[in-house]
Amino acid sequence: MPGTENVNKQRNWGGALGILVLAFALGYRFFPGILHVEPQTQVQTTTTSPQIGKPWVIDRSEPVAGAQPIVGTTLAEAIAMGPPAPVSKEVAALLKSAREQEDAGKLFEPPGNNAVGFYRQVLAKDPNNPAAHNALARIGGAVRDWSLAALERGDEAEAQRYATQFAELPHAQAELDNLRARLKTLSQVMPMLTTAAELLKQNRLIGDGENNALAVYRKVLKIDPGNRIADEGLGRIERGYLDRALGAAAQDDIVNADKILAEASSIRPGSQALLDTRSQVEGLRRQRGETVLAQARSALDSGNADLAEKLGKDAQAISADLAGLDEFNKRLRNARLYANFSPGQVFSDRFLDTSGSAPPVVVIPAGQFTMGSSADEEGHRDDEDPPRKVIITNGFAMGQSEVTVGQFREFVRAVGYRTDGERAGTGSVYDESTGRMIDRRGIDWQRDYKGDRASEKLPVLDVSWNDASEYAAWLSQRTGKRYRLPSEAEFEYALRANSTTRYWWGDGDPTKVLANFTGDGDRSPSKRSWGRSFARYHDGYWGPAPVMSFPANPFGLFDIDGNLSEWVDDCWHDNYVRAPRSSVAWINPGCERRVIRGGSWGSAPLQIRSAYRLGVAADTRSARVGFRIVREL
Repeated sequence: MPGTENVNKQRNWGGALGILVLAFALGYRFFPGILHVEPQTQVQTTTTSPQIGKPWVIDRSEPVAGAQPIVGTTLAEAIAMGPPAPVSKEVAALLKSAREQEDAGKLFEPPGNNAVGFYRQVLAKDPNNPAAHNALARIGGAVRDWSLAALERGDEAEAQRYATQFAELPHAQAELDNLRARLKTLSQVMPMLTTAAELLKQNRLIGDGENNALAVYRKVLKIDPGNRIADEGLGRIERGYLDRALGAAAQDDIVNADKILAEASSIRPGSQALLDTRSQVEGLRRQRGETVLAQARSALDSGNADLAEKLGKDAQAISADLAGLDEFNKRLRNARLYANFSPGQVFSDRFLDTSGSAPPVVVIPAGQFTMGSSADEEGHRDDEDPPRKVIITNGFAMGQSEVTVGQFREFVRAVGYRTDGERAGTGSVYDESTGRMIDRRGIDWQRDYKGDRASEKLPVLDVSWNDASEYAAWLSQRTGKRYRLPSEAEFEYALRANSTTRYWWGDGDPTKVLANFTGDGDRSPSKRSWGRSFARYHDGYWGPAPVMSFPANPFGLFDIDGNLSEWVDDCWHDNYVRAPRSSVAWINPGCERRVIRGGSWGSAPLQIRSAYRLGVAADTRSARVGFRIVREL
C-alpha cells in the first residue's frame, strides 16, 4: 500500500534525524573540541619566557585548575540544554591573539599586547569561556612557581613581582598566603644572609658568639628552616674543614684529621659530605696503619720485640680495628713469653762456673687444653674428674727427653749427692722369674731395670721425687736459670700436644712404632709376653730404651709417653675439684704423696692414656719411673 509505505519512510527519516540531533547535542556538550577547532591551535608549544629566560611550556592536553567541566549531566538534561552558543568571530580572534602571545612568552608585557590581557578581554565578552579560564589558571600556576624559585635563590624583588601577578590571576588563597608569608620571612633574613656572606669573605667562619658566618647561618635557618642559601653557606664552611681533614690524613697526621673532623661534625651533623670524608679518612687511616703494622711484623721477625711492640702500638693508635692486629699482638705476646725463643726451638743453657751444660730443652707453645677425661672415655677413672679448661699463660721449655744416667751422674759427682735409694740400700728391679717388680739390695740409679750397670744414654730410674727435685735445683744454681719439675698440667698439655683423644696419636691402638709401649709382639729374655698390651705392636724393647730411640710427639718431646713414667711437681689429690685453673703446680705444704704421669715400658694400654695419673709417696723408687725437667722462660 503506497500510503502506508510513505508513512513508514517518514517515520524512519524522522527517527534518524532525531538521533543525529541528539548525538550532535551530546558531542557539543561533552566533547566540544571534536565539533569546534580553533584555527592554528597547538596541543603543546615551547617558547621562552622573558621573565625568567627559561622555556615557557604550554600544555593544553591536561585539565587546568579553575576549569569547570560539566559532570553528572543526564541524557535528558543534555537534550534539554541543547548545544552551547557558538563562539563569535571576535572572541575567536582574541583567543588566537592570546595564544600567539602566550606562545611567544609575552604574558604580561607589552602593555595592550600580552596574553593575559587578551584572555581577560575574551572573558569580558564570554565570561564562561573555558579556554580563557584554563589559560589564566595555567599562567597563574607558572607565575606562582617563578615566585617560589625566586624565593629559593634569594631574589626578593623578583619574588615580590611574581607574587603580585599571581594575586591578580586565578589562585588558591592558601597558596597566595604561603607566598606572602615566605616573602615576609625572606625580607627578614636577607640582611642576615648579606652579613653572613661578608663574614665568609673575611674568613670568619666559626667562633664564639654570633660574629661569625656559622652562627649567622644557623640563625637564618632557625627562622627559615628550608633556606637554601643558608644551607649552601654552611656547606661552604663544612667543605673547608673537610678539605683540611683530608689534607692532614694524606700527610699521615691522622690525629689532626680526627680533630678537624670533630669540629666539622658540628656544622652540618650527619651530612653526606661529612660521611663521605670520614670514609675517605678512614681509608687513609687503614692504609697508614697497615704500613706501620707491616714494619712491626718485620721488627718482630728480626727479633727486635721492643721495636715491634712500639710499632704495633702506633698501628693500633692509627686504626684500632686494623685487620691482623690481633694476630700480631698474639705473636708479640708469645715472643715475650718465650724470651726471644720460638715454639719448637731446642736449646741448652751452659753452666756458669764450669764446662758443661744443662740437658737440651724444647720450647712448648702457649695455649689451652681440657685436662682430665670424660666419663665416657674407655679407661676413665674418678681421679681424672672433673675435666677442666687449663690455660698455659706462661711460656716454658721442657726437657727434650728424660734425664739420662750420664746427666744425673754429673749432678751426683758435683755435689756428692746420695739418693734416697742409696741411703735405704735397696732399689727396684724387674724379676724375670716372676714377671714382677721387686726390691733388691744394692740397687740404685746406676743400674738398669734388670739390676745390671746402666749405660749413659739410658733414662735414669730408681730415683725418688726428692732426688729429681734436687737435680732441678742444682741445674738452677749452675746455669742461673729457673729449673724445676713440670707441673701436672704442663705435663699433660705437653703430652697431648693439642690432641683431645685418649692417646696423643688417636683413640685406637698405634698403627706404627711410636714409642716404647707394651705390645703383644714384645718378648722378655725368657720369652715372657704382656698380659695386657697393644695389639699388633712390637717396638723391640723389653725394659727402657736409650732416650730418643723413637720419634718425638708433635711438640718435639721424646718418650713423653712410654719408656719411663715421670715425676711431676704436684701433690696428689683424689680429683680436680678446686684445682687451679692455671698451669701452676697444685702443692699443699708438707704433702707426702706426689704425682706420676705418663706411661712406661711396662704400663698397660689404659695407663698410657693422656689423662692417666698416679699418686705415690715422694720417696718411692721404681725401675719404671724417671723424670724430665722444665726450664722457665
